[in-house]
Amino acid sequence: MNDTPTPALDVPEVSRRAAQVLDRVEQAVVGKREALTLVLTAVLSRGHVLLEDFPGLGKTLAARSFAQTLGLDFTRAQFTPDLLPSDLTGSFVFDQRSTEFVFRPGPLFTGLLLADEINRTPPKTQSALLEAMQEHQVTVEGQTFSLPQPFHVLATANPVEYEGTYPLPEAQLDRFLARVSFGYPSPEEEWDVLRRRVARQSEDQRLDPVTDAAGLAAMQEAVERVPVEDDISRYCVELASATRRHRAVLVGASPRGSLALMLTSRAYAVIHGRDYVTPEDVKAVAHAVLDHRISIKPELWMSDTGGAAVVTAALGQVPVPGSRTGASTVDEDDPTVERSAARS
Repeated sequence: MNDTPTPALDVPEVSRRAAQVLDRVEQAVVGKREALTLVLTAVLSRGHVLLEDFPGLGKTLAARSFAQTLGLDFTRAQFTPDLLPSDLTGSFVFDQRSTEFVFRPGPLFTGLLLADEINRTPPKTQSALLEAMQEHQVTVEGQTFSLPQPFHVLATANPVEYEGTYPLPEAQLDRFLARVSFGYPSPEEEWDVLRRRVARQSEDQRLDPVTDAAGLAAMQEAVERVPVEDDISRYCVELASATRRHRAVLVGASPRGSLALMLTSRAYAVIHGRDYVTPEDVKAVAHAVLDHRISIKPELWMSDTGGAAVVTAALGQVPVPGSRTGASTVDEDDPTVERSAARS
């Protein structure tokens, strides 16, 4: 076993490797550079991602592609109504040779877990992910087992099929650092998918790794060393606070949301080659980080108001650091603002 520590990386090297990762993943997931950047941003921030989108838009392919390019062990768990918590965490089995019970690890013991269709399994099994996602460990029959590092969960969810599904509780949604949607490709991008498939002459697509688990950990350490100015962190706090004051909101973004906003904006800046964070970085990740942390009042469920509209209103209302006199003001009680923001 090689105990030589991985050399520390600087911001330009992390940015270069991140660009290589995105270039290779984009060979498989065509035309979704910004969405893929948000996924990588969450990974470099040591977080987990919920990929919520319509079927067939590359969610599973993106997860597998990131695992390959980042050099992580990859496990896919298909979440079904009969999936048990022990199917994820593992369990003790009787070894006849040793006449003892030994622990057999489940799919959680990996570098990157694809939790496919996470909303199709009951809450009891969904909750089995909570400890793993937050504490990076699992507890089975009173014994605690640490998960490999780095460890990341990329979960997929279908937002249109509700029969036989179990909506994720707010506590588990809050554990996801970001929620990302790819959306439909343009006709030109969709044609490019077909063209590449014909040229490849194979359904499978293998991507060469850019780094490995130790290299990814070094990239994450480099992101941790990037400072954040006080006005930027206060901007994150003010944005999260603004979501709590909106008249349509039942529960706004928690302090975990403002922390996530700061962490992801820092990683977003590093990916773009900067060792400092700007308000534009915060704005770029705001929807991915905050939208899913906001609960709308039940009487507005059938309206156009949603988490995205609330975050858009907050971004327009909260003064931007360095340009507070010129900040736009938005009446958070004006329902036309919410409707127009939801459509944008």
